[in-house]
Amino acid sequence: MDPSNMSVVLSGEASAKTEALAKAEDSAVAQEAMADDTLDICETFASIQGESTFAGLPCFFIRLAGCNLRCAYCDTPYAFEAGRPMASAELVRHVRESGVSLVEVTGGEPLLQAGTVPLLRQLHSVGTVLLETNGTRDISVIPDAVVAIMDIKCPGSGMVEAFDARNIRRLRPHDEVKFVLTDRGDYEWAKNLLLEHRLDSRCHAVLLSPAPGRLEPAALVEWMLADRLPVRLNLQLHKLIWNPSSRGV
Repeated sequence: MDPSNMSVVLSGEASAKTEALAKAEDSAVAQEAMADDTLDICETFASIQGESTFAGLPCFFIRLAGCNLRCAYCDTPYAFEAGRPMASAELVRHVRESGVSLVEVTGGEPLLQAGTVPLLRQLHSVGTVLLETNGTRDISVIPDAVVAIMDIKCPGSGMVEAFDARNIRRLRPHDEVKFVLTDRGDYEWAKNLLLEHRLDSRCHAVLLSPAPGRLEPAALVEWMLADRLPVRLNLQLHKLIWNPSSRGV
């Protein structure tokens, strides 16, 4: 390709990425403006927990709408859009009626919404509560009884610079950290961060997840065994059981 044309292509890609992030930030501002007792909900459903150390357990999911990132491998882009407003009391009622004692609040990015922390406090009366977060927001606001599953974005995500590194020291002994890996470069990056900050001693578990279609699980396992890392392989069980593109599972 002609170098002059290459610069045009790269400029266009950078512009598109900037525009996407600007839209994401606008969405984030809108989410934060909602009342504390009302949340913007993408979907709710009962299924099995597909990831983390809770994998395989029946779980009720509350997926909040809106995200401030645009990861290259995102599998829930439908959560970018506005959802439907629901009161926290209604959400708690749905969880109780499900009969499931494990509940996960996920997104999108749940901590964008002002009503998330109050909801987490209310859900604690129902059972064990998990919060999945992308690591860009202060996790110290998460109630003590709630398990934070913090995703640290690797270079392959395209969003590595958005991570709030201060969240590493905010981790608690019962929290979990997840890295989604796209290639060997991501693995080495995650390994260096793990060893530098001794993440395995800061939290309950460090999870390594191969990005579907980008990194074969067998390759990741080989690297893990060769390096004897204190980590856990994290596969998305729901995508092994159902069609990977299925929603509400």
